[in-house]
Amino acid sequence: MSRANYRVQFENSQRTIPDQHVRVLRVVNLLSPLLQETYDAVASVLAASVNRQVQTGVGQTPLEIVDGASDIGFLCGLQYVRTVRDYPDSLELLGAPVLEGTRYQDRPLYFSDVVVCTERPYTSLADLKDATWAYNEETSHSGYTVVCASLLERAVTLPYFGRTVRSGSHLDSLRMVLHGKADATAIDSHVLDVLLRREPHLAAQLRIIDSFGPSSMPPVAVSARLDGSLKQALRTALLAVHRDPQVAQSLRKGSITHFASVDDTYYDDIRAMLERVEHYPGPILP
Repeated sequence: MSRANYRVQFENSQRTIPDQHVRVLRVVNLLSPLLQETYDAVASVLAASVNRQVQTGVGQTPLEIVDGASDIGFLCGLQYVRTVRDYPDSLELLGAPVLEGTRYQDRPLYFSDVVVCTERPYTSLADLKDATWAYNEETSHSGYTVVCASLLERAVTLPYFGRTVRSGSHLDSLRMVLHGKADATAIDSHVLDVLLRREPHLAAQLRIIDSFGPSSMPPVAVSARLDGSLKQALRTALLAVHRDPQVAQSLRKGSITHFASVDDTYYDDIRAMLERVEHYPGPILP
């Protein structure tokens, strides 16, 4: 379906959904599968807080929330920015995770870590000028847009790297690096934190040689079509979810301490990077 046709369908169906009509809260994870267990636990508490059953799953696109197929999504900040740009008043923010670790400053932010295999000689971004670079997908902030924006900011000669390979996911990018199919990649620091917590042996095989960011943390967004009181109740529950001992344990597995309040302007940093990348007249990556 074209963007124009989808916009017509969206505008024709845009209406408030009364609280009493939402008996099942449909929540999708548009981020790494490593975070599925943690976000499923959060979704269950959110649903219980508003006396709803919960349906969780893996999402493919924020348009699932826009068109009413889902109610809430854990999504990339770039996905949020693009969605509200293309479909104004379609999503609202409930909050964003605050991650464990002093580098995150007790704020909802994260980094894009440049990772290489420890067996390779690379020690800085400058060493990667002619290297093979893996990225997950063009719709990713941490894997693509922040990389391009950072290269522009650092005023390096463009296009950078010798070759690029699209992997499809952060985990696949890491596998390419570990198996010698790519020299380096940029990984969402949240995903990397969780991966190394679960598979600590990988710490000896990977080396972080640079970081891009920090950037605003991937948010939790809700369909704007839901009833206002329901949205506020969900927002309140999310910001207090860490007080539940069982959920707090699930949050720790996902390297999250709690969720913080964020508003639309908090994602202006990602908007600025996206605009700069989209308006650059030449290739940034080969």
